[in-house]
Amino acid sequence: MAEYEKKVRAKLSENGCHFHRHGKGDHDIWYSPLSKIYFTVDGKIKSRHTANAIMKQAGIDCKF
Repeated sequence: MAEYEKKVRAKLSENGCHFHRHGKGDHDIWYSPLSKIYFTVDGKIKSRHTANAIMKQAGIDCKF
């Protein structure tokens, strides 16, 4: 099974999103200037569905 965390974080950074703070467990809080919301990014993303949901929350048109 593929791991998507590096790809997701790279795509978020490319689109102007930035790390805000650490959350509970292995989650991080990121901010998207496109959607103007804070959202969580898991430390281990093993599902493309989860990766696509993060992209949707960030307002980025990208599918894995």
